[in-house]
Amino acid sequence: MQAVGERAVVLGGSMAGLLAARVLSDHFEQVTIVERDELPEGGEHRPGVPQARHTHGMLACGARIVERLLPGITGELVPPEAPPGADALSMGRWFNNGVFAAQTRSGLEGFGVTRPVLEAAVRRRVRAIANVAVLDGHAAQTLLADGPRVTGAVIRPRRGGQETPLGADFVVDATGRGSRAPAWLQQLGYEVPQEDTVHVGLGYATRFYRRSADDLGGDFIVNVAAVPPNRRMGIAMAVEDGRWIVTLAGLLGDHPPLDDEGFVSFAAGLPTPVIHDLIAGLEPLSDAVRTRFPAHRRVRYERVRRHPDGFVALGDAVASFNPIYGQGMSVAAQEAELLGRLLAERTPGGMPRRFYRAAARTIDVPWDIAVGNDLRFPEVEGPRGARVRIVNRYVGRLQRVAGRDPAVARAFFAVGNLVAPPTSLLRPAIALRVLARPVRAT
Repeated sequence: MQAVGERAVVLGGSMAGLLAARVLSDHFEQVTIVERDELPEGGEHRPGVPQARHTHGMLACGARIVERLLPGITGELVPPEAPPGADALSMGRWFNNGVFAAQTRSGLEGFGVTRPVLEAAVRRRVRAIANVAVLDGHAAQTLLADGPRVTGAVIRPRRGGQETPLGADFVVDATGRGSRAPAWLQQLGYEVPQEDTVHVGLGYATRFYRRSADDLGGDFIVNVAAVPPNRRMGIAMAVEDGRWIVTLAGLLGDHPPLDDEGFVSFAAGLPTPVIHDLIAGLEPLSDAVRTRFPAHRRVRYERVRRHPDGFVALGDAVASFNPIYGQGMSVAAQEAELLGRLLAERTPGGMPRRFYRAAARTIDVPWDIAVGNDLRFPEVEGPRGARVRIVNRYVGRLQRVAGRDPAVARAFFAVGNLVAPPTSLLRPAIALRVLARPVRAT
């Protein structure tokens, strides 16, 4: 394939940046990833990704995209002790709206792995691409531009040194939630995009426990969603090295403590005791660590009238969701694949506008799922039009029916994993099951 340009630069070397670099490597002669952290060789934690100490999930949609971009990587990541072909629904316990979803085969495979191990595997594969280079220990300071086109970025070593221009035909901002792109674009004379925020006051804490093969009857994950008025939620997932990673969380200031007794006691207050009963008899392998997430945040680039050519932002730099829903990496993977499709069209003029409009449609689904779910709590401030109220009422009923109806459970699980559109839950075959079956009130 003929190259679109000589060099592309990706600002940020986490999952969004790595997947963007992989896609750009098909279209540019050279791709340079600029990352402010000094990157480890293996799966160690690093300062720039504090949330990596917590449970991360790759939804089925994201896992499929990563496998397409980096064939064979799923096999590299599955821990040796993981059961082959583990089905994420039949071997997982998913608690929503007061009931566990029926455990039935969904056709969506699942396994547990920690974020640093996942990112290290992706980073190794991307670094091995001949035309990809990584410049770590450097941070972007601003963008370079020539008229209506971004032509690179100014970078500087984090440990001190001179600013240096780094020219590029295309720049991707994958620096995450702290992206400075709106300010950079304003300096170049462009409109500052509107931001949507929904404050949830989430706090979550994580620790590891020793795992044995008969824990949870062999199931590899249990996910407990908050059930209003209970603001607490949690997840326990079997990961590499014979461990459970357990994350407890609470909305609106109801945050888990870090001491051993307090952590276990907090788990007892979840809407179901399954995680508490699991960890109460296990050996802790680490202290608990905490992170706070104040608000869902979405930067509305698609509503901006004028964009410079040669620049897009993606991943958490565009939309960051309540992390308890595990959507971030999968949405970044969708955006990276979208970027590749648009570059393949080889019509660069106006490409950022096309990207943001298409990305907005991609983001709409997980945004509506996550924000709509959190808006069930009256203390969470946000728009509650008739559509939100009707959808939440229908989904609440659907979740309760899913506890007894495998077909409804599979349909809901597919939407939650972003492999089926939300409209699929309204198909007659599903809607009749949801509306016809009696459910108990919660």
